[in-house]
Amino acid sequence: MRIIVFATQKGGCGKSTLAINLALAAQEAGERTAILDLDLRKSVLRWASKRTSRAPPARSVPLPRLKAMLAALAKRGTSLTVIDTPPIESQISLAAIKAADFCIVPARPALFDIWASEVTARKLKLMDKSFAFLLNQCPSGHNDSAMKCAIHALTAAGPLLSPFIRTRADFLEASRMGRGVTEIHPNGPAAREIRALWSEIDRRLRRCRAALPGKTLNR
Repeated sequence: MRIIVFATQKGGCGKSTLAINLALAAQEAGERTAILDLDLRKSVLRWASKRTSRAPPARSVPLPRLKAMLAALAKRGTSLTVIDTPPIESQISLAAIKAADFCIVPARPALFDIWASEVTARKLKLMDKSFAFLLNQCPSGHNDSAMKCAIHALTAAGPLLSPFIRTRADFLEASRMGRGVTEIHPNGPAAREIRALWSEIDRRLRRCRAALPGKTLNR
């Protein structure tokens, strides 16, 4: 089983929405997915309560049971677990990161988000974890100066995933319905971005698994 953790120094960057939609895109691509909601706000569980389908299963788990839960998911044949976490200082976030094959650090193209992401990256490097940044809630203008500054700052601190995820109404609509963007508008731009993002992450996960023991893949 492969484990992806959304890790961040601060909230408000859309990590719960990203975790949900990435898990659904992976499921669509053939993965047997599960989502663990470790965040105190329980956004993923609230989304799941609106959902008519039981797949992917969404669960909350306390710190003492995290290791056992991951082992149980693997035993049940889960091929991918996506974990939504609280800020990185919490003990349960650190435990999830230690178990991760790959960490995603989401950030909006805003100064405070970039600063927080740089701090998160330093901590992940100290933990010797494979990670990449993901720009989320990006404006539609391709020449936006904030985007250029964000791209420059993040690529100086670590790898940056592609594509960037832009601000789109489909994310709000899908969350409200307990669904994902690939489910409500399968051919829409939001769905295409999320599918492309999963393809990129899947490639990185495969490279991580192929890396020699003791090596990380931060570049």
